[in-house]
Amino acid sequence: MSYLIRSAVLTNYVETARSVGLEPYRQLRDSGIHRSVLLEPDTMIPVDAVTRLLEKSARLAKIEDFGLRMAETRQLSNLGLLGLALREQPTLRKALEAMVHYLRLYNEALVMRVEETEGVAIIREDMMGGIPGAVRQATELVLGVTYRMLGVILGPAWKPRTVCFTHSAPASLVAHTRVFGAVAFSQDFDGIVCLASDLDASIPTYDPVLAQQVRRYLDSMLLQSNATMSDKVRKLVVALLPSGLCSIDRVAQHLGVDRRTVQRHLADHGDSYLSIVDAVRVEFVARHLDSSDRSLSEVATLMGFSSLSAFSRWFGARFGMSMSKRRKQCAKG
Repeated sequence: MSYLIRSAVLTNYVETARSVGLEPYRQLRDSGIHRSVLLEPDTMIPVDAVTRLLEKSARLAKIEDFGLRMAETRQLSNLGLLGLALREQPTLRKALEAMVHYLRLYNEALVMRVEETEGVAIIREDMMGGIPGAVRQATELVLGVTYRMLGVILGPAWKPRTVCFTHSAPASLVAHTRVFGAVAFSQDFDGIVCLASDLDASIPTYDPVLAQQVRRYLDSMLLQSNATMSDKVRKLVVALLPSGLCSIDRVAQHLGVDRRTVQRHLADHGDSYLSIVDAVRVEFVARHLDSSDRSLSEVATLMGFSSLSAFSRWFGARFGMSMSKRRKQCAKG
């Protein structure tokens, strides 16, 4: 499935590419992105093309923090009306709720949710689509931008407990430590960990009148968007699968309907809950099994299986080979 993202995601790409010795317009062309989108930040472009551009740029420049370098100078205004909607909320909690609600208008491939437990909050972000095994730069760009936006909203004194990434650590941690402070790699999720009390921090720029105007406009945009039930279910499956709590009943609960309504709407589009779960797991295989050094048990957990044996049985039936054989093939090719 192809996902789209606002071309504003490429803000600072030209400057960052030139700073590491690359010719930016050639890289854009080679990745299938026309340079004109740099002048129109609201143009929707394929996520696959963006992830391909970022990964290739990092590889050619021989650096591991290309996406993070792009994120360092981002401003709230780069998010357009979404940035305004965040700034005009009364608390961080409300700002994050607004971001979750309107995010698909700006990035169809990003799933965001907030989890709270025992006084700790996790602002978790999951990427859908992209080139299999090649979302490191896009993930660091997204989390870098989110981190900067929270800092702008709450002020420079705000600091999270840590910023977590599922991919392995780079050879040098200098850039990540400079940007984030505390950072951890090879974790079970990509996200920002902070105190749950931070979510209730007041936003000094809150203007209820302006907030209402922005909300009305964004709500009208949502009504005009064409997200199907399949799209909504897929995003929830991506977000819930690693928790081991993914089920059609829980998905229906998140959507505010009953399971029969979900099943009926999916059937109208030729889908089913199980077919979507299977498709997401196939995508996870490319990301977590083919292109990482995670153990098979870790991958099984991330894909929502209760045990390694259950994962093994599904994998053999789905791909007609063992997981070890698949990894050997990927290592050769």
